[in-house]
Formats: sequence, structure tokens, C-alpha cells
Amino acid sequence: MKELILGGARSGKSAFAQQRAVASGLSVIYLATAEAHDAEMTERIARHRADRPTDWGLVEEPLALATALRIHATPDRCLLVDCLTLWLSNMLAAGDERLEAEISDLTRTLPTLPGQLLLVSNEVGQGIVPANPLARRFRDQAGLLHQSTAACCDRVTFVIAGLPLTLKDSPA
Repeated sequence: MKELILGGARSGKSAFAQQRAVASGLSVIYLATAEAHDAEMTERIARHRADRPTDWGLVEEPLALATALRIHATPDRCLLVDCLTLWLSNMLAAGDERLEAEISDLTRTLPTLPGQLLLVSNEVGQGIVPANPLARRFRDQAGLLHQSTAACCDRVTFVIAGLPLTLKDSPA
């Protein structure tokens, strides 16, 4: 089962994904894409770490997401990726020449993975058009990434105010 879990900032999407991971009954690896470049982000990462069960594994991978998924996916494991939009930010910062190849690698990889996969991402396309070119590019790329990822997933859930809304639920 592959599930994309979307939501806005502080919508409850990460907590919902963690509940899904626990409910899976499988061993869990949390695949973190964030990098701590400042004190505030360091604090956010620490809060996320404290909220997770201590028996979960941790893989930190800011760029080579598809490779990390191939390495760690097994039939008896749940991988929880948090989050795709931070990964996208990292990819944009790394340079455009890598972006298309990594997104393509991810969408080719997703259908082949064994086990359960939970992908968390921020829905950023419901606001106004951003004023600067980089923010517009990020918003546009996030929308395209969500569309291609949703097409590869069995389930897509939108979380708002801590409440999940199922957008897609294909039989496993």
C-alpha cells in the first residue's frame, strides 16, 4: 500500500501519517528529508524526533529519495517519508539539472516498492500566486510532483484541521 498524505502547514498530516505507520503493525523507518540550516529548523526536527516512537529506524536523505526508498523498502516494513516538499526544496537548491531526473526516478520507483509507503507533503497550491519567481516555480513543481505521485499511490488523503479526507482509495 502506497499512500500520499497532503495537507497545509500544521494540518496534522505528519501525526496522521505516524498513526498510519503504527497501525500498519510493521517495523517502521522514518525517512527524513529536512536539513537543519538554522536554529528554528533544528528545533522543528527535534520536535518531530521526540514525537516518534523510539523503536523506529531513521534515515536522513535530503536528495536521493528514490535511491533511499529502493534500499530500505521491504515487504515487512513501513517507510514514512516526511516530507516531499522539503525534498523538492532541497532539489531546487541543488540545481535544476538534477530535479527532473530525481522526480522521474521517484515516479518510476514508487510502483516497484514492496511493503507499505507513506509519503507526507505540503499542499501549497491553494493560495495566491506567489510574487517571486522561485516561489512560483516551487509551487508549480510541487503541484506537478503531487499529481505524478498521487497517480502512483493506492490512496491519497488530504488532512485539514487534523481531519483526514480520502481523495483516492484503490483496492490493494
